[in-house]
Amino acid sequence: MRDVLDQLEGWWKNGEPAALATVVGTFRSAPRQPGASMLVGPAGEAVGSVSGGCVEGAVYELGEGVLRDGRPVLQRYGVSDDDAFAVGLTCGGILDIFVEKVSPETYAQLGQVADAVRSESPVAVATVVAGPEERLGTRLIVWPDRVDGGTGSSRLDDAIRDDARGLLDVGRNAMVHYGVDGQRRGEGLDVFVESFAPPPRMIVFGAIDFAAAVAKMGTFLGYRVTVCDARPVFATASRFPGANEVVVEWPHRYLKAEAEAGRIDKRTVITVLTHDPKFDVPVLEVALRLPEVAYIGAMGSRRTHEDRLARLVAAGLTEEELSRMSSPIGLDLGARTPEETAVSIAAEMIALHWGGSGVHLADREGPIHSH
Repeated sequence: MRDVLDQLEGWWKNGEPAALATVVGTFRSAPRQPGASMLVGPAGEAVGSVSGGCVEGAVYELGEGVLRDGRPVLQRYGVSDDDAFAVGLTCGGILDIFVEKVSPETYAQLGQVADAVRSESPVAVATVVAGPEERLGTRLIVWPDRVDGGTGSSRLDDAIRDDARGLLDVGRNAMVHYGVDGQRRGEGLDVFVESFAPPPRMIVFGAIDFAAAVAKMGTFLGYRVTVCDARPVFATASRFPGANEVVVEWPHRYLKAEAEAGRIDKRTVITVLTHDPKFDVPVLEVALRLPEVAYIGAMGSRRTHEDRLARLVAAGLTEEELSRMSSPIGLDLGARTPEETAVSIAAEMIALHWGGSGVHLADREGPIHSH
């Protein structure tokens, strides 16, 4: 919803109802992920996308109907539809799309949600998308320290609150299933939780030419990017326009301070590009001993890698700790330029996150997405 939030809030503030269509479930090779949104505005405007063009026409018509009668609708679109090219997904995937009317009366907390998203304060929106008619479209807004709204069942609200905070902690959107009164092992009521967590962090150590390309790629992928180097002549904002911040500090000191301040979490990715032992060995000692981060990669040749391993072993790191390091960094794409190398590093990060193999899709059989 981030992509359409400003437009939606503008109509909401003016008291102009709009239809909000949100992808709440995907199967097989669906073109968009849960959370992708499209609006049908008060004057018939279409804003955003739920499928990259496959089913937008059908969703638009559904949105018009929801605006007229006010009743939310959960609709499934897939290649098996009677007219697949008109309202189905020619890619073979399936999308579940929830369409609801948004106005100050139906979504009183939208302003608070918009403020939280813009200030990068964590907030989750949990909406009942399937179940008893009187519960459809009810929602609970969940912050780390408070909640607002409700579904009409305190037991259900309590269950949603706990699950939403868990999803918010890892920055995930998900469909959660309950009994109609919040029973954990029950069924009959589905709640879509959309997490608006602060962007995950990418920390790039080493103010070299490759770092500029990696920082730009990190921003493109949605990370908040920090470039850190101890040399002020190289660590300048003008050299790294793709970074959110450039820090002049010894890498190991900076990383240790950030970890102690609680600003490193399980979504953080760390790239060490200095390939100079006086910089990269101390920072890797800190990084590899952190309780959990998403990715740790270190640049260097095979010879640099072997020398680095020996130094880290001498520093007392265990085999298990060393196994968390991707070195030499990146997937084997034959990359040569800084930009190509940044793609290689990003590819490895994505493969690790989603459990990809990095092999040619053409050489595989079965579905493209395993989950």
